[in-house]
Amino acid sequence: MLSLANVWVEYGDKVVLERVSLDIAEGSFVSIIGPSGAGKSSLLRVILGQDRPSRGTITLDGAPLPAECGPDRGVVFQRYSVFPHLTVLGNTLLGLEFAGAPLAARLFGTARREARAQAEAMLAAVGLADSLNLYPSEMSGGMQQRLAIAQALIKRPRILLLDEPFGALDPGIRTDMHALITRLWREFGLTIVMVTHDIKEAFGLGTRVLTLDKRRHYPHAPHRYGAGVIYDIALTRKMAAESGEDAGITIDTIGNN
Repeated sequence: MLSLANVWVEYGDKVVLERVSLDIAEGSFVSIIGPSGAGKSSLLRVILGQDRPSRGTITLDGAPLPAECGPDRGVVFQRYSVFPHLTVLGNTLLGLEFAGAPLAARLFGTARREARAQAEAMLAAVGLADSLNLYPSEMSGGMQQRLAIAQALIKRPRILLLDEPFGALDPGIRTDMHALITRLWREFGLTIVMVTHDIKEAFGLGTRVLTLDKRRHYPHAPHRYGAGVIYDIALTRKMAAESGEDAGITIDTIGNN
């Protein structure tokens, strides 16, 4: 579904990514790991459309990826990207209101009732059905991240980008969020690309794990070489027969690029 061909990302004379070529299948869950500064978030930004590659091409279903992020892509960041002056329901409605009324960002009558029903259904899906009238300041970190996920999914994107979305959460809450994102991935038929520093998280959630790092180093000009995909590990996830829950993973292939 998503293809990157010889993608480079450069900022001035600093090369962040070089020679990145990937084919991402629809419905996959791709985890990206690597050291700090290896260009993991930069890769997410070019897929999102926030940045443009300096060289190379990115295609979605064989067509050039639109220059701006559209409803086909949603994103969740590590810090909760919610609006503090809006309630849970208001935050979730906002995407539908902008789509339906680009200038006023307000819907009325039947259109608003339909949008509210969609927002309430999405909030129920992420476990916030009883929190519609709360403000972000009244919520825990885990609840705010559930709200950020609802915001990202309300327009039903095909691709969900996660930039260390659980890094600021306590271990117990992270476990709950792992179960939530796995369920939503399956229920909504999403293709997910997630950046994480947690190797256990990468293998626990992903169907494929990519490692970004520099293939070559030059101590006198370290900024002149960028990172690329050095390992590409495909996983098969075994499912428990009765519950449908994960029963473990096996490594199918290991590609060393």
